[in-house]
Amino acid sequence: MHFQFYTHSAVSDWNHGNAHFQRGIMRELVGRGHHVIALEPAEGWSRSNLLAEQGRFAIERFRKDFPELMPVTYDASFDHEAWVADADVVIVHEWTEPDLVARIGRARANGGDFTLLFHDTHHRAVSATQAISALDLEHYDGVLVFGEALRDGYLRAGWGKRVFTWHEAADNRLVKPSSGIPPGSDLIWIGNWGDDERSAEITEFLIEPARELGLSGTVHGVRYPPEALAAVADAGLRYEGWIANADVPKAFARHRVTMHIPRRPYRENLPGIPTIRMFEALACGIPLVSAPWSDAEGLFRAGRDFLFARDGAEMRQHLRDIVNDPELARSLAASGIETILARHTCRHRADELFDVLARCGNRHVAKEIPAKEAAA
Repeated sequence: MHFQFYTHSAVSDWNHGNAHFQRGIMRELVGRGHHVIALEPAEGWSRSNLLAEQGRFAIERFRKDFPELMPVTYDASFDHEAWVADADVVIVHEWTEPDLVARIGRARANGGDFTLLFHDTHHRAVSATQAISALDLEHYDGVLVFGEALRDGYLRAGWGKRVFTWHEAADNRLVKPSSGIPPGSDLIWIGNWGDDERSAEITEFLIEPARELGLSGTVHGVRYPPEALAAVADAGLRYEGWIANADVPKAFARHRVTMHIPRRPYRENLPGIPTIRMFEALACGIPLVSAPWSDAEGLFRAGRDFLFARDGAEMRQHLRDIVNDPELARSLAASGIETILARHTCRHRADELFDVLARCGNRHVAKEIPAKEAAA
């Protein structure tokens, strides 16, 4: 089959963690013998910032890390109708410009012989409702959302014909344990600052525990303002900026523990949706402690796959325990990997995608296995 993914960027994950899952799904499809193209705007925000910060090296690095992926950039003169005419499946990400979202829908309505899906992996449905409600999804065959709470919101609002829950997952071809690398530091946190959506939480669950426990460690991410960089340094942690996702497994291996700190809109309004970093960390076999969020869908086994910290005091205690108890660390790591491999890899999500395509009537999909779906 011929798949086309409209992405904000496949090349860049600068402040754009959605790229991790999209890359993983595309790689899984390629591995199954399908033809996959990723289309992205030539002047996209994430791509432009990565090039400004890292230079052309970042593009070459992407090609080296993901040689099987085929990114195509488009500009205002791009003939989208001609490109989608060759597709069997077109999946349009939520960060695509609204005019283009509508334009691709019209191409489907005007005789396009492809299944057209809209893919939402962000919180704007609850934090910027007007922007999502203005999207023209009339001619889309279905909507993919990364959690039941988001699906419920789409159904209540009447956005889309059918809405399917399609969680993110780990690309375990890429993110997996790195053997033979002894941990040299205590704590690693990989996450962007950005937009003040979790600045207080980063202070409570990362900065203060690290400082009070005297932990060594590393912080990766972008958009850290000067005051945040000063706080990281004051806590005794190293700030090392953006990290290529292919380097993440080795980075985790060099540390004893990591943490999951969700953004406030997810914690308060979209229960059941963790960040992609939680899937990836567990897949790499590093013990993880999570700041509060509601695992409303039972994705993981709290207390076995990871530890929950209700506040900064519990975070300090859990970090202390893991750093000083090798058996606890080994148990958490083994359990986390077990759950990822059993339920949350891109192989699992590709299977779910084909189930969705069958429910949407794609003529290339022979099997029909029920998926979580409802008519709007």
